Amino acid sequence: MGAQQSKSSPETAAYEKAVLERLRSLKLEDEFVHVESEKGALFNGGISREPDQLAVETTQSWQSKLLADPKNRLALSALSSANPQHVLASRSTKIADQQVFNVRIPFEGAPITNQRSSGRCWLFASTNVFRIALMKKYNLDSFELSQAYLFFWDKLEKSNYFLENIIDTADQALDERLVQTLLADPVSDGGQWDMVYNLVDKYGLVPQALYPDSWNAMSSGTINTIIVAKLREYAVILRDMINGNGSSSGSSSSSSSSNSEPRASAATTLSAAKDKMMREIHLILTLTLGPPPSATEPFTWDFLDKDGRARTVASTPQRFARDIGSPEFRVASAAAIASMVSLVHDPRHAPLSLLTVDRLGNVVGGRGVAYINVDMATLKQACVAMLRAGLPVFFGSDVGKYSERASGVMDLDLYDYALGFNVGLYGPRLDKAARLRVGESAMTHAMVLTGAHVDGQGNAARWRVQNSWGAEPGEQGWFVMSDAWMDQFVYQAVVDPRFLAKKVRDVLNKEPVVLPLWDPMGSLA
Repeated sequence: MGAQQSKSSPETAAYEKAVLERLRSLKLEDEFVHVESEKGALFNGGISREPDQLAVETTQSWQSKLLADPKNRLALSALSSANPQHVLASRSTKIADQQVFNVRIPFEGAPITNQRSSGRCWLFASTNVFRIALMKKYNLDSFELSQAYLFFWDKLEKSNYFLENIIDTADQALDERLVQTLLADPVSDGGQWDMVYNLVDKYGLVPQALYPDSWNAMSSGTINTIIVAKLREYAVILRDMINGNGSSSGSSSSSSSSNSEPRASAATTLSAAKDKMMREIHLILTLTLGPPPSATEPFTWDFLDKDGRARTVASTPQRFARDIGSPEFRVASAAAIASMVSLVHDPRHAPLSLLTVDRLGNVVGGRGVAYINVDMATLKQACVAMLRAGLPVFFGSDVGKYSERASGVMDLDLYDYALGFNVGLYGPRLDKAARLRVGESAMTHAMVLTGAHVDGQGNAARWRVQNSWGAEPGEQGWFVMSDAWMDQFVYQAVVDPRFLAKKVRDVLNKEPVVLPLWDPMGSLA
C-alpha cells in the first residue's frame, strides 16, 4: 500500500505497444475485453495467448485415465457416498489431540454455553470471560451473563451506526464500493472486542436469569432479514432526502425548496426522519427479543450460591458491570475491559504496526477497533502468560478450516485431502497472508482459551478451547486446538497489557494503518 507507481523505460513502452498491436490482431471474441492496469497493459510480462476452450475429447481422456487407476475407483466409491471430510478424517490425529494440559486456569466457569442458530459468538466468548470473576465473587458453580441483553443493544446501536454512515456517504454514488459494503451487511450478528467494550461501557451487564434468550435471540435469521430490509429502505430514503432525488417519506419538500432551506432546518428534518426510523427498529427488536432492562434502572437478582444459600443482589446494569471485578480476576469490569488490548497476526503488514478498520464499529461516538499487529510467537507468549496467571483469553479464528465439530478437534493433520484427491488443499503459495488476500480465510468465530500443554521452553503443543456450541460437540463442549492450527488460523487474542513487552504496548501510540471496511480484518467474529 502507498507504493509509488513504477515508471516504464522507453524500451519497455515500445515493447508494450508492440504487444498491444499483436493482441488487437488476434481478434479475440467480443466478450474478452482488453483492460489496462495502472502499470501498463494487462499482459505486461509479454505473454500473448488466446483463451483455451475445454475440448470434449480432452475431458473424456482425463476421465478414462482417472478411472483406469484402481485407487481412484475406490476413492470414487467412498467420496461420492459420504461427506469427504468424514472419509478423509485422520483417526490417529483425533487420538493424539487429547484433552490433557499442564497449564490451565484454576476456574474455567460453567456451564458450556450455546449460541444456537445465531452469530453471537463474540458476545458469548466475552461474557464467558467476564463471568469468572463474578462467579468467584458470589460463590457460584454455574452462571451466565445475559448475551441477549448485549445483543439487543448491539442491534439497535448498529442500526443507528449504519444510518449515520449512510448519511455521511450520501455524496458518493450508490454503486461505490464503500456504500455497497455498508449496504451488504448493515447489522451483522458478529462483533469485536472493542465493540463489546462500547456496549458494556454504555449499557452494563445483567444476569441471564433477568433477560433470557428469546426464540429470535437463539435463531436470529428472521429478525435480521426484517431489520436489514428496513435499513436498506431507510438508506434509500435518507440518500434521496440529502441529494434531492424526488419526494420520499420523511421529506416534505422538493429538491428546489429543500435547497432553499437553512442548513440547520434541513439537518433537523433529516434527524427527525432518522429518529422515526430508529423508533421503528426499536419496536421490531422489542417485540422479537423482549423489552430489555434499562441500563440505569435498578434490578433485583435472587439466586442460590453453590452452598445452597439464598442471596439477593440489587443493582443497575451499569453499576453491576463496574462491580463484578475482583483482585484475582481483573478482566471483569468496564475499566478492565478498556485496558485489554487486541493482538492480531496479519502477515500482510509489518509486525508492531497499529491497524484499524475504517467505519467498523457499533456505537456512534464509541471506541473504534484497534489491533496491535504482532508475530505469532509474541501472540502465543502473551496467551500462555495470561493462562499461567489464571486468566481466560478471548480469541478469534477461522474455525471452519481443518476442524471437526463432533470431535472438537482443530488440527492441520485432521483431513488427508492428498490421500483422497492426490491434491493437497493448500499449496506453498497459498500461505496465511495469501489466504487473507484472496478471500480464502478470515476471522469467523470467537472462543476462549483456558489451557495449554507447554514444553520446557514455554512452547505450546496444543490449547484447550471453550466454545459456545453447547455441550454436545467436542468433549462436553470443550475443543482442542493444535499449535500448528493456531499458527495458521488464529488471527486475534485479547490480553492484559501487563503481559506484553514495552515495545508492544508502545504500538498503541503509533499512527494506525487504516484498512478499508471490506478488508478481511474487518470481518466480525
